[in-house]
Amino acid sequence: MAIELDRPQRLAILIDADNASPRAAAAIFEEIATIGEASARRIYGDFQAGASRGGPRCWPLTPSSPSRISPTRSGRTAPDIALIIDAMDLLHSGRFDGFCLISSDSDFTRLAARIREQGLDVYGFGEQKTPESFRRACKRFIYTENLLPQGDGSAPSGTEAEGSALVGGSSKMPPTAAIPLIRTALSQLDDVDGWQFLGAVGTRLAALMPDFDPRTYGCPKLLTLIERSDAFEVRRTA
Repeated sequence: MAIELDRPQRLAILIDADNASPRAAAAIFEEIATIGEASARRIYGDFQAGASRGGPRCWPLTPSSPSRISPTRSGRTAPDIALIIDAMDLLHSGRFDGFCLISSDSDFTRLAARIREQGLDVYGFGEQKTPESFRRACKRFIYTENLLPQGDGSAPSGTEAEGSALVGGSSKMPPTAAIPLIRTALSQLDDVDGWQFLGAVGTRLAALMPDFDPRTYGCPKLLTLIERSDAFEVRRTA
């Protein structure tokens, strides 16, 4: 009898270098590894003009997954257009289970929506300044500030300084700020004798708010967030 083992999601990683900081590169790929396998990695930006936040060497791109560099001779939108065209090619290749779009730019909102219409998952990575339209177009959106070590609040320079006041978790929301959202999630679930399973609560929270993350509230896990909010009773089962 043949046994088929579950394989990790094959992910296409598309990096908008003009709107993503390489300081979070290692942490982003560590997070991606918890989701699936980075089967293709491509990077886009105006590297020749030096406008990008960092060159391709700042991102962990392997020889087997080459970067794509698009100079902006025809205008600043050239890298964005190249990224979108490549995304469509990769989408229709049928080789991938999902996409990771690394950018804080709302220009990729429609791209994320289009990929999801095709039945594939989209995971967004960007700063907290990322427009809501792009965040909600993704199945899940992860703030890069939540991936950096606590206290890593070094002030960037140049174009990287824009919208980066929350880098490194220097300004986390208190756990009590999550209480209304958690209550909404609980109200939409069928309870078991007045109790809810933690996994179901987490799934519902992600559906309500794609950018929900306990780390935004200074907590490593959902259970820690619920306990620190002091608004819910927790019962552990054997």
